[in-house]
Amino acid sequence: MQFIPRDMPPRSIWALEQAGVHPLLARLYAARGISQATTLDVALAHLLPPTSLKGIEAAAVLLADAMAADKKLCIVADYDCDGATACAVAVRGLRLLGARQVSYIVPDRVVDGYGLTPPIAERVKASGADVLITVDNGIASVDGVATARALCLQVLVTDHHLPAAVMPEADAIVNPNQPGCTFESKSLAGVGVMFYVLLVLRAELRKRGVFTAEQQPKLDTLLPLVALGTVADVVKLDANNRRLVAQGLARVRKGQMPAGMSALFVASGRQSATCTSQDFGFALGPRINAAGRLSDMTLGIECLTTDDVGRATELATQLDRINRERREIEGDMREQALELAQDMLDPEEEPPSALCVFDPDFHEGVVGIVASKLKDLHHRPTFVFAPSQAAGKGHELKGSGRSIPGFHLRDALDLVAKRHPGVLLRFGGHAMAAGCTLEEDNLATFEEALQQVAAEWLDAATLQRRLETDGPLLAEYRRPELADTLAREVWGQGFAPPTFSENIEVLSQRLVGEKHLALKLRHQGQPVDGIWFGRVDPLPAVAHLAFRLEADEWQGNKRVRFVIEGMAE
Repeated sequence: MQFIPRDMPPRSIWALEQAGVHPLLARLYAARGISQATTLDVALAHLLPPTSLKGIEAAAVLLADAMAADKKLCIVADYDCDGATACAVAVRGLRLLGARQVSYIVPDRVVDGYGLTPPIAERVKASGADVLITVDNGIASVDGVATARALCLQVLVTDHHLPAAVMPEADAIVNPNQPGCTFESKSLAGVGVMFYVLLVLRAELRKRGVFTAEQQPKLDTLLPLVALGTVADVVKLDANNRRLVAQGLARVRKGQMPAGMSALFVASGRQSATCTSQDFGFALGPRINAAGRLSDMTLGIECLTTDDVGRATELATQLDRINRERREIEGDMREQALELAQDMLDPEEEPPSALCVFDPDFHEGVVGIVASKLKDLHHRPTFVFAPSQAAGKGHELKGSGRSIPGFHLRDALDLVAKRHPGVLLRFGGHAMAAGCTLEEDNLATFEEALQQVAAEWLDAATLQRRLETDGPLLAEYRRPELADTLAREVWGQGFAPPTFSENIEVLSQRLVGEKHLALKLRHQGQPVDGIWFGRVDPLPAVAHLAFRLEADEWQGNKRVRFVIEGMAE
């Protein structure tokens, strides 16, 4: 692994310090492109205005008219945490604004596949709905939207995924990534898009005299859900997304959140009063996601929409159990996948530029997680396939891929599809994560085609594992209270948490739990504890380590611990 020090412009550091930002935070923010303290202001007033979201005014008028006519609204959700929170925000928000008839449908990952398909549109019509609203999906659902319109449903698509060459002919589309949209934050999550739609709907209702500015419902109660979905979907935390997340975190820390979120904190053993973005990404998010992977995402959505504390507790406990089951399946699959990958790799040669793994015993619900683990281990774009569990689809494979910086996964799939027409039955996704479906007989063709694209696009420098770091940590900053300060800030995708690096003396090391390395270190002359999760190989007496700062509490005493992220070779 190669450590790449982040550039820290002195003028930006100086400007931030002059504005009263802590010197360490000033350095960290400057390294992440922040040059003015105003960018750090997370007040709601600094959110990007919704008016530049193409189609949002039409969406608000459509919904306001539907509510005035007491039409039935049905939300078509997605089966991940972004889709679940977007659905919960839509249900809660529309009801807050006066909609009396709001329901939702979640496609089943196995039976229905992804997005608004024609059969889903027919189910919406059969439910008695008049208006179909997609959240976190729909931009690629050309046939599904056409079916819905043919059934005389009005269709509002809210999504954030990249569109295909042909757009669906919906009554209104709100998606920052659609052609012609000038909204600056292209990284808005699906739940963020729905939140913005509700803001403009409220303004439309105010214009119609339904509310006054003083009487209007407070939509900021939805921000904990917006923050959870934004972090869990691993979208880039640009300034606008950081504001949404920061506002959500602030409310959660005050106990202002839906009953289901509160119950999920208890079920996961986390403290909401000291909640961080990592709690959303590694505790609450996976428990919601587990429902969509192994069971029914309606469990997750009901958990986020119920106001019954007892029911919320029951659902959160159930989601926690499903997540434990997911971890067991994932662990078994990961071991199998690692063995298969090792069999593919010649120890005497460089591994291929992309990896493709399949086993008939894999579960399609967790292929993405396993692909992510393999990608991290080998630093190669990786696809993991499992047999489709959908009825009548036994000959099909469902694949999920994860990528590395410099390799746009969806664009790669698009190129494979163009070079080998018919090999991919369906595909979609983003730069770093994508999915596809193919016939089992075409797996070898796909693998060869993907490796060819990877060989063309990736050079030796890109294939070398690299880690950006914030350089050495001054001894004066090695304090528990400063570790807590760092933890309270909003970090995540595109705004990486602080990772320091320097030569550190290793005083002692031992295995704990058979798979983690517990360390006694000497940092700039002072002893400090360390932990390297998932590491079993011993370290040299002096190592160039990358580490995060963590406040570790033991028997009521707080102390600093270094969480090791990597070692320079």
